[in-house]
Amino acid sequence: MLRGALLGLGNVALHGHLPGWMRRPDVEIVAATDARPGRRAECHARLPGARWYDSTDELLADASVDFVDICTPPSSHAPLIRGALRRGLHVLCEKPLVCSVDEVRSLAQLAAASGRVLQSVDNWQHAPIIRQVRELLRGGEIGEVSRVVWHTLRTRPAPAGDTPSQNWRLEPAVACGGILADHGWHAFYVVQRWIGKRPTSIAARLETRRHTDWPVEDTAAVVLTFPGAAAEVFLTWAADARQNWAELTGTAGRIELDGDTLTVTRHGSERRWSLPPPLSDGSWHPDWFEPVVDQFLAEVTGSAPHGSNLAEASLCVVLHALARESSRRGAQALALPLAAPTASMERSV
Repeated sequence: MLRGALLGLGNVALHGHLPGWMRRPDVEIVAATDARPGRRAECHARLPGARWYDSTDELLADASVDFVDICTPPSSHAPLIRGALRRGLHVLCEKPLVCSVDEVRSLAQLAAASGRVLQSVDNWQHAPIIRQVRELLRGGEIGEVSRVVWHTLRTRPAPAGDTPSQNWRLEPAVACGGILADHGWHAFYVVQRWIGKRPTSIAARLETRRHTDWPVEDTAAVVLTFPGAAAEVFLTWAADARQNWAELTGTAGRIELDGDTLTVTRHGSERRWSLPPPLSDGSWHPDWFEPVVDQFLAEVTGSAPHGSNLAEASLCVVLHALARESSRRGAQALALPLAAPTASMERSV
């Protein structure tokens, strides 16, 4: 039985992660902490057998655990990951994993030196509609992918605070950015897996279109260039309705994702699948978390090799940093370094 601790008891921990942990017979969450003392009662209600700690420092120094699951705002991730790895603990962490290339490089080195697993929660790859696309691509349904268009439309960011008026996603020093940090992460790893190659350049334009009083961008338009392919990613918190839409064009056909409907067009004929829930349904997706745990525990127990998730997360950190720099330079296309901060990406499709 592996013993774990939750660092942070906000919405994503309570509604996204905890249900997945509670369904596992081989894991017990035995400790928890949150910067807000009021979460202690929530801990006792949801995890009556777990010990509450008033701080992460106290938990890391005292708790007898094998791993931590970090569900705190992004700016806190790097120091929490570092503290856990130095204690010899495995780490699962919400996205974005960290906020800078220097942070991911140093933490990847620390994880390797300590022989511990460091993984990001890349849960959208486990949505039913994304899994179906992956299977179709593996089967060569549309040939080699040459173009991807991805749209994530939201009217506002997901709630992240104790009251409706509070939301750390709107605090640049806490969230590490706006819509790009929040949703760009998912788009980057999904699109890269679909195309199956490492991008060579990125250009981006970050704007505040509707919420002009916000200190973070509410809209991001990103173009990724790959060898023989390209991806156009549009993300916004300034839409009139929640929606996700994507289109993949290949040498032998086309795939469209619209809500929970997937359509394949090939040789003049169409096939459709209904694959609920849509990507726009909710913000916590507990069913998509369980396969994340499977992958994490497989690395922890040695039944899967270390590093593929961390390499993917490292690439996402690089893309996020370069997208922001590109926008500062007027949407100038910037080349990616020849290698990610960790081991090179493996083809994931």
